[in-house]
This record gives sequence, structure tokens and C-alpha cells, in this order.
Amino acid sequence: MLTPEQIFKRARENQARVGIGLGENTGKVRSNARSAEGRGYAKVSTFRSPEEMVSALASGSIDAAVRGDLSANSTMAAIKGQFSLDHLLRAALMQPKGGRMFFLAPVGVDEGWEVEDKMEFIRLSSRLFSSLDLRMEVGVLSGGRLGDMGRNAIVDRTIRDAMELEERGRREGYSVQHCQILIEEAVRRKNLILAPDGITGNLIFRTMHLVDGCVSMGAPILNLERVFVDTSRAKKCYVDSIALASALSG
Repeated sequence: MLTPEQIFKRARENQARVGIGLGENTGKVRSNARSAEGRGYAKVSTFRSPEEMVSALASGSIDAAVRGDLSANSTMAAIKGQFSLDHLLRAALMQPKGGRMFFLAPVGVDEGWEVEDKMEFIRLSSRLFSSLDLRMEVGVLSGGRLGDMGRNAIVDRTIRDAMELEERGRREGYSVQHCQILIEEAVRRKNLILAPDGITGNLIFRTMHLVDGCVSMGAPILNLERVFVDTSRAKKCYVDSIALASALSG
């Protein structure tokens, strides 16, 4: 089971060079950067431009990057342009109050709409879990219980997709289970939760993090060879995001 303490320990061991973006709230970001350095998580540099930070990441001038409070659109565009990617896939690291940590995907509204898209999440996430020395246990959510089949065409499609994903994932050697709509059970047993689509995943993330105060260290980009941790501008503190970036850079 992954814990914050494990991430902080890895970060201190790696002492990576981490860049973080400066947007509107420069005071908060600079303070967080100093705090992360003071705790020994990383050597932190700040960047006012997404293009400058992404270029530094690509060149190896920094080992990892955190979006901080830079604009999401301009930062994601800079990453796509620099690394010649047509899409980005992210998994948010979540820790409910009193609960165990898990990764949630998809969290971008345009991500994960087809079975093959979610298979890509599983394949890429396996590398992330390997880097953390963890066995990946995937819980696939759908729009209802099996007994709800026939009530609504959209619900039926999510259930069929989840069942297909379970079958295909297991065929490729991954531990995948269709958890139906029972997210409350899935988060207690699985460490990668796959929502039915990007809108649902984004709503789960916002409800847990921004409404209920669930801790989210950030969302690593999975289909990027370098370490980039995406963050929300609404996040109160980026110290743990810097630690996550440093921990993954090893």
C-alpha cells in the first residue's frame, strides 16, 4: 500500500531538480518551493513561462516539473508541442480522509471515452506502479450494478465497456476487476480506479478534492517519458506535489 511517507522518503533520497510554474499566486508558489527544499524533497527552480519550463524538462536541465498555478491550457499545449504528443493522459493521486491512497483516471474531460483509451491507461499506469515498487490493482467503474442492465442505454454501454476492459486487461496479464458503480468498495481494495469517462472522473476528483478536502498530490502525465505532475490552481499547497515529482524522477 502506498503512503505519503513512502513518497516523502523517496523524494529525500532522490533530491531531484524539480521545476514549478509561477502563475498568478507567485508568493504561494515561491513559499512552497522554499518549504520543499527545506524539507529535503528536491532542489526547486521556478518558471514564469510554460514553454521555458517544458524546454528545461526536455533538455534535462531539470529532472521533473510541476505545473503549479500556470494556465492549464498553455502548459498542456507546451508539453504537446515540445514532445510531439497529440494527447495527454493523467492519473491523479488521491488520499481520502482516513482512507488509503489510490490513483484516479481519467481526470481530463476529454480522456478515456473508449475501451482502448482505458486500456492505454492501464498499460501506462503499470510503468508508474513499477517505478513505485507496487503491484497494480485496477478497479473499473461503470454506471450501475449488473442488475441495472436494460434500464438505460448509456448505463448499459458503461457496464459492457467495463466488462470488456476487465476481460482484456486480465488477458494481458493485469489485475483488473469490474467494480460496477460501487466506488466506495473499490477505493478500499484497489490502487488504480478507472472512471467510466473523463467527465465522470473529473467530477469524482473535484467532489473529493475541492468539496470534501481529500488530499491530492497531483496528477502525473502517464504518456510522457519525462516526469511532469499536473496540479490544480485551486490547490492550497504544492509541497507534496514537488515531493511526488522528485520521488517519481528516480
